[in-house]
Amino acid sequence: MAEVSLRNVSKFYDNGLCAVDNVNLEVKDKEFVVLVGPSGCGKSTTLRMIAGLEEASSGDIYIDNNRVNDVAAKNRDIAMVFQNYALYPHMTVYENMAFGLKLRKYPKKEIETRVQEASEILGIHRYLKNRPKELSGGERQRVAVGRSIVRKPKVFLFDEPLSNLDAKLRVQMRTEIAKLHDKLQATIIYVTHDQVEAMTMGDRIVLMRDGVIQQDDIPQKLYNSPRNHFVASFIGSVPMNFLSGSVIKEKNKYYFSEGKLRLRIQDSDAMKLKAYEDKKITMGIRPENIYDRLFAKDASDDFAATATVEVVEPMGSEVYLYLACSQNRFTARVNGDDTAKVNQDLEVVFDMTKVHFFDPTTEETLV
Repeated sequence: MAEVSLRNVSKFYDNGLCAVDNVNLEVKDKEFVVLVGPSGCGKSTTLRMIAGLEEASSGDIYIDNNRVNDVAAKNRDIAMVFQNYALYPHMTVYENMAFGLKLRKYPKKEIETRVQEASEILGIHRYLKNRPKELSGGERQRVAVGRSIVRKPKVFLFDEPLSNLDAKLRVQMRTEIAKLHDKLQATIIYVTHDQVEAMTMGDRIVLMRDGVIQQDDIPQKLYNSPRNHFVASFIGSVPMNFLSGSVIKEKNKYYFSEGKLRLRIQDSDAMKLKAYEDKKITMGIRPENIYDRLFAKDASDDFAATATVEVVEPMGSEVYLYLACSQNRFTARVNGDDTAKVNQDLEVVFDMTKVHFFDPTTEETLV
């Protein structure tokens, strides 16, 4: 396998659109890196430049320490798995998997060995004589992956490979691809718009927006220490709550305040927020860090507030409460035994050790 390096890589189109803006990225040998972000953020364009399907407007791309900007896609020793499988409908599974090797004039015996090995790894050996139309979506995706495996490339590139599958199959295939990475010890760069896929699969996540990398980190670091408002809002299957208020000082203590909402800021955070005293600020807190007071009876009143329950969503093991307090609306993910009712005034507790503060203008993280 190999390392991949992008150095000051940009992509401009003739109409002036900047799809990728000065991206620097280092992917280590055997690493599984996920490029994630909303539609149009530049993640697929970045992947296609690595593959050689798009030409970089500026900057340098290295694979295995070799600059490949001027190397044709077929000579970069990479394999790409697409969203639409791109299988030949008139060929059997075996023929689809063997096709690339035949074009490269591999001996027949070696082709047979590689196809058998890959089909065993992916659990599709029973379907080698079938045609794509006789397979399910998940089985077709395995064939597409198998066609890449047989080539034993230096780098695997996946471009939203699971987006055509239903929810259950997506979960199954996420597991399969993660296990495949462990088996092959492959260098994988994987593109998705689904942050759940990114969080569950990647050794490292590269979150992009408008062609720019917003944060490049391990999954838990993105979740717990987002660099800015955008990262905080994008990562998390139930989005982070963002509350608008002001920093006020009372009796040498600092509070986040807005109407009936008044929450004491931790001393360690307050030291960094002195410059925002009496100014507007945004506080972020994840739904799992807001509790029904019934289940947090020992919490200080300084960290509690009364909110009105607007919607209750029972999810089995947990309940989502959609709450309103003064001008702010927020979600709490509480214990499945919670009995809160719509229109009820409910006392909730905020874990102020888990909050984030953002500058409302720059949207950068302050604490």
